[in-house]
Amino acid sequence: MRRVLLGLFVLMFLATAKGLAAEKRVALVIGNATYEHAGELANPLNDADDIAGKLETLGFEVVKGTDLDFTGMRRTVRDFVNSLKDADIALFYYAGHGLQVRGRNYLVPVDAQLRSENDIDFEAMPISLVMSAMERLSKTNLIFLDACRNNPLARNLARSMGTRSASVGNGLARIGSGVGTLVSFSTQPGNVALDGEGRNSPFTAALVEHLGHPGEDISQSLVRVRVDVLQATGGQQIPWENSSLTGKVILKQEETQASAETPDLQIELAYWTSIKDATDEDYFESYLAQYPNGKFAAIARLKLQDLKRSGTKAKEPAETPQSGDSTKTEDLQVSALQRPEEARREQALPEPGNDKALVRSLQAELNRLGCKAGTADGVWGRKSRQALENYARHSGRNVAALDVSPDLLERLKRDPSRVCPAANGPGLNGTWLLVRTARASCGWKSMRSPLRIQNGVISGGSSWKGTISESGRISLKHYFFYEGTNQSNTLTGTMGEDGGSGTFRHDQGSCHGRFTLTRP
Repeated sequence: MRRVLLGLFVLMFLATAKGLAAEKRVALVIGNATYEHAGELANPLNDADDIAGKLETLGFEVVKGTDLDFTGMRRTVRDFVNSLKDADIALFYYAGHGLQVRGRNYLVPVDAQLRSENDIDFEAMPISLVMSAMERLSKTNLIFLDACRNNPLARNLARSMGTRSASVGNGLARIGSGVGTLVSFSTQPGNVALDGEGRNSPFTAALVEHLGHPGEDISQSLVRVRVDVLQATGGQQIPWENSSLTGKVILKQEETQASAETPDLQIELAYWTSIKDATDEDYFESYLAQYPNGKFAAIARLKLQDLKRSGTKAKEPAETPQSGDSTKTEDLQVSALQRPEEARREQALPEPGNDKALVRSLQAELNRLGCKAGTADGVWGRKSRQALENYARHSGRNVAALDVSPDLLERLKRDPSRVCPAANGPGLNGTWLLVRTARASCGWKSMRSPLRIQNGVISGGSSWKGTISESGRISLKHYFFYEGTNQSNTLTGTMGEDGGSGTFRHDQGSCHGRFTLTRP
């Protein structure tokens, strides 16, 4: 036993050391679309949301801002810079209007007017402000600029400058970078990028698709991006980058079987492997104390039950039962498997002939174990049978052997805690695709939105906020800006590990329809 615990301690130490050695990755994502003096761009808010979601899956801490005015942009950049200390990789992504004046590149806040050259330093933010901070504080820097769109503010500025209008160039200018920095443009210097016709710009759509291919260096990923954009724009737009990186930058390592397992699971697996063939009750009791809901908990309980029945190192009871008194022996075995609070709650088994009482007790126990049998009404219907099947699947027991009987009730009471996972449990964590289909008065037929679920919380940038209850009930809001006002949609429905569905309605109008949630 001491050898097992020593091995467990060593594995825990190694897992902790591995976690401490993880890279620190920080990203700044800005999407500006609703310009007060230059109209509205179609894609940047979607682009920022989707890039932020992608970067979170790659281990980045994301600082995000959308539709930022001059003050908001400066404040968001400052928050990003404050988080850069000891960063291994810093990343900056910008979607929106940008311009070059006298060879310097500027990002344009949504409240900028730029009526004269004097306004540039007071209404726009130089890209160099962000780059210099990144290069000062981070070892490796990645910058992605989807900011070469056709810009009416640049045209107005050029007209105001008269003979000096040549100082305002198309698109963005080349950017020199320090050691360890890569700058990627949506198109070649001096050219204008296209917005595209889908949810994202061609450049951002390709970034979301190709960033973070397992084991792939960033330069290889950008070749894939370039090919996709060329195809999407018929050769009109050619992404371009300037790199002074000194080594490979791999945003996602190739997964091996060992690395795919979390440190906690590795420890549990090693612990179980070391005790699974033991003939001593203490090993399995120790495992269950450490992992009451572990991967092998159901098997451990059965092994422990078998050992107790066979008498292998069985603990001496306070009173030794008489040799033929099997009822007392069985009662002691049940008590040994129950926690004190479970023993206090246990009631006498119903008489075999009292079926309704037995069924009610079974339904109550299935509900306690998280298997959702519904109201304990004494009717063994479809929902009760599904609950029992869920219990069998998650406990590792054969459902065919679990007949409705006092013996089954006794088995259920031996499980001290939840067996069936919650509907909003970790099995839902990750990226999901929400598809809305309009029924009436929406002006569109279908919309697709990537969302992220983490421990029962639904998010999608700043525009999607919601939760999933333990029973799987979805409560979700979509916030957006339309016709000069802030508006929202309400979505309600249900969800499980195989997906979700429900209805949506426009809170300020008559648009309504249905939605589905599926894995992308």
